[in-house]
Parts: sequence; structure tokens; C-alpha cells
Amino acid sequence: MVEKVNRQQKEENPIITILGPTASGKTKRAVTLAEVWGAEIISADSRQVYRNMDLGTGKDLEEYGDIPYHLIDICDAGEKYNLHRYIKDFRTALKLIRNNAANCIVCGGSGMYLENALADIELPDVPQNRELRKKLESKNLDELSEILKTYKSLHNTTDIDTPKRAIRAIEIGEYYRNNPDLAKNADRKNRNPLKSLIIGIEIPREERVERIDSRLRTRLENGMLDEIKSLIDKGIKPEDLIYYGLEYKYLTLHIIGKLSYDEMFHRLSIAIHQFSKRQMTWFRGMEKRGFHINWFPFDMDKDAFNSKVLKLYSEL
Repeated sequence: MVEKVNRQQKEENPIITILGPTASGKTKRAVTLAEVWGAEIISADSRQVYRNMDLGTGKDLEEYGDIPYHLIDICDAGEKYNLHRYIKDFRTALKLIRNNAANCIVCGGSGMYLENALADIELPDVPQNRELRKKLESKNLDELSEILKTYKSLHNTTDIDTPKRAIRAIEIGEYYRNNPDLAKNADRKNRNPLKSLIIGIEIPREERVERIDSRLRTRLENGMLDEIKSLIDKGIKPEDLIYYGLEYKYLTLHIIGKLSYDEMFHRLSIAIHQFSKRQMTWFRGMEKRGFHINWFPFDMDKDAFNSKVLKLYSEL
């Protein structure tokens, strides 16, 4: 039985973070823990923020039951949500949960969102630099990558997977160069991280591959193509859906006639497997950058999982 604590104690309590690659069962673990711990859940998923993008983002909202959740369905499909907005929304959600005298579980697989939220960085709202964008618009992705390297080390490929993202990353780098005080607050080395017990869900590669393909087939059978067709019918441009990547990219390419169904499934399956590998690479990088992750097997008994997590939490 989890001992009840008063509001002041709740506001000082560390949080619990549950992370892992796609199809590892993170949400179910978070929900079962929240049920016994008296917690609300903050999602750390870069695409589940969008309304009407349900099957493609794997929201599985039915898994939450009566557990309150935050940062899911908070903006319209077609918008360009970003890290700056997430950090701001994360802080608001955490404050609300603590005002509710509840515990907090952060759950998700978007490593960049997770790491920066836990690091408690301060990100300024960087405005567009139209003059800089005009200078960069004719450059290809390789040229943009070389320019970006003059602003920062490239630890991942997120900033350079499209010219649009690379230009935005350069724009941010230029803004920080001209505003060093704001850049200092955006550097996690200058921040005190949130106190959190971090639990990682570890799943063998073979099991992960099987689960990813099975889940993809199920979501297609349940109407994922219809979901994306509906978004297009509502006026969302195909290129905006392609921007979101993975399911939305490949299913949209199929819908607009650029990929056959079999090509779509094959290429999407490969892309999701590659994505899950990148997730694990990011999490291992977090460990190197000072975040201690307690790894638990994906098939651990539910009660044993909850008991061990809460025991580790009590020892913080």
C-alpha cells in the first residue's frame, strides 16, 4: 500500500520517468504504476500531441482508463509542434499535477523531449530570421549540414534530415550566438536537472521486430489509411503529413499514388525498425550524458515491476 502524503510533500517529490523504444509496452507500464502510486501521466511523444492522429501515433488511449494524462491531443494536425513548446507545456503540466497533489509519471519514447525536459533547460522562443533564411534557401542538405557544424556538434541526425529542419537549426544557432545569456540557459550543463527515477523498458531486438510488424498490421486493419485520408479530406496538405514521418509519411505517399501498398508496408516497416534503433541510441547517449537509467525487462511481471520501481523510488 502506497503511503499517502500531504500537498507540500507532493510538490517536493521526485518524478518517475518510463522510457523505451516503440512497441516496448511503456504506456501499459506507466498506467499500472499510476494506478497503485496515485499518479498522473505526462506524455513525452512528439507526435501524440496532435488531435485526430491516433492510430498512426499509437496513442492507445483506452489503455489509460481513469488515469489522467497530459500533452496528448493538445494541438491540431498540420501544426509544427517543437521542443520549445514542449518544454513550456511540460512545465505547465507538471505544475498542474503537483497542484492536484498527485504524483507524476513521465512516459514516452521521444528522447529529445525527454532529455531536455528532465534537464530542466530554458529554451527561448527563437524568432524567424528572414534574411538568414533567404541566404540559405538555395543550399542543399550537405551544405546546410556543414554550416550547422559551425554552430554545434551534431550528436544526432534529427536536425539534418530535411533542409527545412537544418535551416531552422542554423537559425537557432545564429540566435544563440547573438544572445549568449539565453544560450547559457539552454545548455543543460548550466541547469539543475529534475529529480527523477528513470526506468527503461528493455526488449530484445527479435521481439521488438516482431511486435513492430504485428502492431503495424493491426493498425492498418483498424483503419489507419482511413485516418490519414480523413485528415487530407479536412484540408491538411499531404506534404504536412509527410513532414511528420513514419506512418504519416509512407501512408500518405501511398494515398497520393507514389507508393504501392506493398512498397509502403515494406518501406514503413524498415523505417520503424530504424527509428526504434535510433531511440535506443539516444537513450544510451543519455546515460553517457549523466542520466542513470534502470533497465527492466519488457516481460517482467506487473506486480513485481511496480514493487521494484517503488522500492527504488523510496531509496532516492
